[in-house]
Amino acid sequence: MRLGRRWTAAGIIAGGVAFALPASAVPALAGTATRTAPPEPLPLERLFDNRGVSEDSRPGDADLDGSGNSLSAGDLRAAGWTPGRVLDLDGARLTWPRGAGARPDNVVADGQAVRLRGRGEALTFLVAGSAPEGPGAGVSGTGTVRYRDGSSGTYTLTAPDWRAGSAATKAVGLPHLNGTGGQRTEPARLYAVTVPVARGREIASVVLPRDPGPGADLHVFAATLRRSAPGWTGSWGASTAGYTKVGPWTDQTLRLVVHTSAGGPRARIRLANTFAAAPVGIGRATVAVQGNGAAAHGTPVPLTFGGRRGAAIPAGAQLVSDPVDFRVPADTNLLVSVHLPGPVSAAPVHTQATQRSYLSAPGSGDRTGDTGADAYTGTLTTWPFLTGVEVTGGPGTVVALGDSITDGTNSTADANRRWPDVLARRLRAQSEVPAYGVVNSGISANRVVTDVYTGDGVSTVTSGVSALSRLERDALARTGARTVVVFQGINDLRWGTSAQDVIAGLRTLAARAHARGLRVVGATIAPCEGEARCTADADARRQVVNAFLRDSGGVFDAVLDFDAVVRDPQHPARILPAYDSGDHLHPGDAGLRAMAESIDLRTLTG
Repeated sequence: MRLGRRWTAAGIIAGGVAFALPASAVPALAGTATRTAPPEPLPLERLFDNRGVSEDSRPGDADLDGSGNSLSAGDLRAAGWTPGRVLDLDGARLTWPRGAGARPDNVVADGQAVRLRGRGEALTFLVAGSAPEGPGAGVSGTGTVRYRDGSSGTYTLTAPDWRAGSAATKAVGLPHLNGTGGQRTEPARLYAVTVPVARGREIASVVLPRDPGPGADLHVFAATLRRSAPGWTGSWGASTAGYTKVGPWTDQTLRLVVHTSAGGPRARIRLANTFAAAPVGIGRATVAVQGNGAAAHGTPVPLTFGGRRGAAIPAGAQLVSDPVDFRVPADTNLLVSVHLPGPVSAAPVHTQATQRSYLSAPGSGDRTGDTGADAYTGTLTTWPFLTGVEVTGGPGTVVALGDSITDGTNSTADANRRWPDVLARRLRAQSEVPAYGVVNSGISANRVVTDVYTGDGVSTVTSGVSALSRLERDALARTGARTVVVFQGINDLRWGTSAQDVIAGLRTLAARAHARGLRVVGATIAPCEGEARCTADADARRQVVNAFLRDSGGVFDAVLDFDAVVRDPQHPARILPAYDSGDHLHPGDAGLRAMAESIDLRTLTG
């Protein structure tokens, strides 16, 4: 039992607050302490035995880590994480504890049985690791999923340390710690961690990992079964590449141009406040087919969020609109208009849109319903906040996880000639395999194993966190995901990462996707001789990685040989001149088309 909690015969005293425990959870105070029967599953809130959040006026009232430190209730409110708030994190809906700041708000994992029932594709936990001696390495433990048919399976839950864990994978970051001596400036973090379950099998309960010992604790603040979304397909998507200064935008409307892959009779959008420290208010939003420029073809269709026209997105969270009857055509530009009452001085953005979008003038108000273009006097070449458009009626989604070549850097602007765009058109033009939607999760300058952007704070760096850090958000949590195509590694190699580290990263990406039941297709790394960082040494390491990809021994379900497609047969270390965009690193339109046309579509389905 961790120091800082005091058991009584009827309950527990934590942070000065006493509360009752069910009889099944009270240990024997005399005689043996051996458990004779598994505990009865209880709702997670009934198991809370630790108070980790304190009001700033009483910073010593809570003790998350056994040393008197706690999370700031004021910081959490400033981030939009108010008690009882439902948070959409990586496709899972988690409820922040209703008693946070006043009552116990988390359970220290030690084999407790949690009542969590239903069918889904994964379990998501809102967690943090702590250590009484100061910032630690986090903690992992093995828990059990019990199914209604009497079977069970295990899972591994890893909670990064709340003070020293990576900012790149955090759900929310806070600027202060509270303690017995008052409040001090030091970062604190919480994490949403998702683990696989047996798809289609009904869950009866979940047993948390055992206490790992006196050196660390695993705190669980919330848990949920992430439901699948049958009938929904990703039609368009973009990945958050950074958190940058903007505007400030005050009472303005964004009119973002996106290109669909799959079509369908109903639609919804996804907005994200990734990497943010504060919530952002959404006034109204609409969707329409693009006419000419910022003009809509027909009257824009209003979107709602939980039945309301406006909403706020907490820091680090996402927001999904309600489904709307709006027929989305395939292979068509849409206008997604979002009113920002503001002021908004920083925003999560996808920087390399290769697409012109529009912005109304400061103070112009809600122009989401405008059919005409007159209000949209400014232009954008980024996609702020918007991360997805989804439709009903499709068979599922192929996710292209990659870097700038996947992102479409140096392809023709406003022409939708990225290789995932070409792949989407090929899928729609045939009937041999399902006509999947294609979601582009490429980020320019992104790497497999290195977080170029730290994941914390306003920055001019827009290379994103690593593929390993963003895999859950940008691939596994994508609606309807069936297959992930992994085409990355050149940026790691150009900046000195060893071939062995890149291979290890690719192995981990594939293993994590496989554990979630997805098909994983790898792609060899294209040549780039002639670009400043594509040295002979980098090319030698590229060849090692490509040799692994071509003969991975089952790590990947299939391999696309993009290297063989675009390389110059007379000089294999460089791109064929006809396919070179001119910088010797990125294929141009012809090269991107050749890559997409080389794909045997059957590799996407097995």
